[in-house]
Amino acid sequence: MQLYNNLSAKERAELIEKAGKERLTISFYKYAKIGNPEIFRNHLFLAWDQFDVLGRIYVANEGINAQLSVPAENFEAFKNHLDTISFLENVRLNIAIEHDNFAFLKLKVKVRHKIVADGLNDDSFDVTNKGIHVDAEQFNELIEDPDTVLVDMRNHYESEIGHFKNAVTPDVDTFRESLDLIEEDLKEHKEDKKLVMYCTGGIRCEKASAYYKHKGFKNVYQLEGGIINYARQVESKGLDNKFIGKNFVFDQRRSERISNDVIANCHQCGKPADLHTNCANEGCHLLFIQCDECKEKMDNCCSTNCQEIIKLPYEEQKAMRKGQGNSNDIFKKGRADHLPFKKDLRNIFDTLKPQ
Repeated sequence: MQLYNNLSAKERAELIEKAGKERLTISFYKYAKIGNPEIFRNHLFLAWDQFDVLGRIYVANEGINAQLSVPAENFEAFKNHLDTISFLENVRLNIAIEHDNFAFLKLKVKVRHKIVADGLNDDSFDVTNKGIHVDAEQFNELIEDPDTVLVDMRNHYESEIGHFKNAVTPDVDTFRESLDLIEEDLKEHKEDKKLVMYCTGGIRCEKASAYYKHKGFKNVYQLEGGIINYARQVESKGLDNKFIGKNFVFDQRRSERISNDVIANCHQCGKPADLHTNCANEGCHLLFIQCDECKEKMDNCCSTNCQEIIKLPYEEQKAMRKGQGNSNDIFKKGRADHLPFKKDLRNIFDTLKPQ
């Protein structure tokens, strides 16, 4: 009984290319009580491996968070299997607006403490007492209300390349940081303002809305299905698109373009650019924004030092990395000191200003 991958990413990519079949990129989540996440994890792997599902799925006692791709011809079979699981029957599936057959190259189903690393003590509040879900049309109306405060619940490197007009985009590195920051800034408006939140697919807002209701906010809303679902509704219903730029996604695509606006800059030369990449030096792997010109000039590296390293024989590069662990820069996501046009760290009290 196979419970783990036995193919490398390279081997899988070759099989996908040879098959020549269209794959759909899908995400979904569901908060539910799972008694034995390990058994559930194994069940999912065995079932989804048969459908040629690839992706990154987190399972915990509190539920499931899935980002994956599946051959279009297997979609109905995959959906039918989801419907056999009581708490996943008719679960909302966020289907990407831009597909990439190579978005995922392995099926990884992992058991985690939580399906989102939120840093919260769930025993201190009722996580099921969530805010009001609104669709794209309702959302567009809400954010035009002068009594609405629209907050982006994502991290700085996500909102840097795209966000809703007039949204507050906290300059934070983690979801947990934004929770206290927003509460402090809006503590005088818990009853008179409408707190409207959004994120990539809705999962972060689900927990945040319950948290803020616990903290005394009376009017809490979240965008149903996040930016992914919003973009599809805007297209299918002919609604005004209030999102500018690109939506950052956590797979090989890096992002989906929602509007033609380019609102970010290359972290190396400052020219307009909104394509994230990882430094080609495997010992660095820094995530940053790089334009095509700098990519060619720098060999897809974030610095001349990394550029020199990748020119060394591979075995020598491995020897340099041995015992070193990852550079701290890997966690800075565009904030490394050697990037001249990195996003500035603003004063914490200036972060909660509409963009």
